[in-house]
Amino acid sequence: MRAAISVIIPTLDAEETLPACLSALMEGLDAGLIRELIVSDGGSKDGTCAIAEAWGGEMVRGPASRGGQLRRGCAAAQGAWLLVLHADTVLSPGWSGAVEQHMRRQKAGWFRLQFDEASAAAWMVAGWANLRSRFGLPYGDQGMLLPRPLYEAVGGYRDQPLMEDVALSRALRGQLQPVGAVAVTSAQRYQRQGWLRRGTRNLWTLLQYLAGVSPDRLARAYRR
Repeated sequence: MRAAISVIIPTLDAEETLPACLSALMEGLDAGLIRELIVSDGGSKDGTCAIAEAWGGEMVRGPASRGGQLRRGCAAAQGAWLLVLHADTVLSPGWSGAVEQHMRRQKAGWFRLQFDEASAAAWMVAGWANLRSRFGLPYGDQGMLLPRPLYEAVGGYRDQPLMEDVALSRALRGQLQPVGAVAVTSAQRYQRQGWLRRGTRNLWTLLQYLAGVSPDRLARAYRR
């Protein structure tokens, strides 16, 4: 019987973080869970694609747009389950057992967020993210585990430049449960912009999106 999980990772110039993300997946490969690795690239200029191919990944290429990249990657996947990870997210040891147990429920799942920085600010931001997730709004940097029939039933990821993870989470409302494992994600953007500034900006962007502001408009403002 073929392994159940297709891993999908969207990338754009991710050569610094991708190796650690892929190394953590070896646990799932050894456990017989992972069928394939699909890297959906948005036009990387660095060594991202070479790294992915060296690890045996199938490359899917197209315009840089997180939602579009995820949609293309999931469309190329053949597994009964989709494990969607960001390139700067590393699953903690023991994740494969938690995933195997979660898959028996046939529900979509999210991982408990933790940052690769030990500080009060990192703990608070991660705590808010995990609380928000329990109310049905996990973000993509936490990792998502999706049964294919459910993913397809809600229409999958939308081809939009921002808030594609929120759109999917809202569509999956009532079908999301914690996986029981930790996803450690990079704190680099928070360190560069400031924890309070980036956290406030993320919350404001979410509130605008929920109020109906278009993802394209939000993405232009976010880049500025």
